[in-house]
Amino acid sequence: MPETSTQPRTTQSAAYTPTDRTVPTRSKERAAYDHEMVHAILDEGYVCHLGFVRDGAPVVLPTLYARAGERLYVHGSTGSRPLRMTGQADPGLAVCLTVTHVDGLVLARSAFHHSINYRSVVVHGIAHQVTDPEEKRLALDALVDHVVAGRSADSRPANTKELAATAVISLDLNEVSAKLRTGGPNDDEEDLGLPYWTGVVPVTRGHGTPVPADDLAPGIELPDYLAG
Repeated sequence: MPETSTQPRTTQSAAYTPTDRTVPTRSKERAAYDHEMVHAILDEGYVCHLGFVRDGAPVVLPTLYARAGERLYVHGSTGSRPLRMTGQADPGLAVCLTVTHVDGLVLARSAFHHSINYRSVVVHGIAHQVTDPEEKRLALDALVDHVVAGRSADSRPANTKELAATAVISLDLNEVSAKLRTGGPNDDEEDLGLPYWTGVVPVTRGHGTPVPADDLAPGIELPDYLAG
């Protein structure tokens, strides 16, 4: 099927092609370009950091995002700076988008070798404002479902006024890399006998028991997709 504005681009390769911007200058062995790994890191997160240049100065904003195939959607108000700039810029706005998960605190015997176990993704590219109404609705559904799977079908969709007040930008996954650190401390051999505790403190993310709103109508039960 030919690609249209409402169908995120797909690629045949199993890995993204490294570029000068996606190959790290340090710890190159931690870099990865596998599609499955990149997608898993993106799909696990909720918030990305979107970087761009405005009036000659760097700006980085935290915001919600969602992945649909090989395309990311980023949500914002029509009055926000990157959303306005993607609408004005031709052919779009150059951005750098990042997502990071902290998996562990790595405590070494020496202060110098303390570290963090992490998984991260960096995406470089040109962002475009989504103007096609069908793609915009699909993108907004994807953003809701990325936070809670199945929620878009269990809530009122945006009305015309809300759609007019909401902007979405798209960013294709072309120039992409993942970077990871795993394992324990890398102490120097001469420090191995020092009398300090060393190891990894795992960092995990969890969800608490859902708390109903004060004005929830009687008889509305907790949805199955939240019960777990």
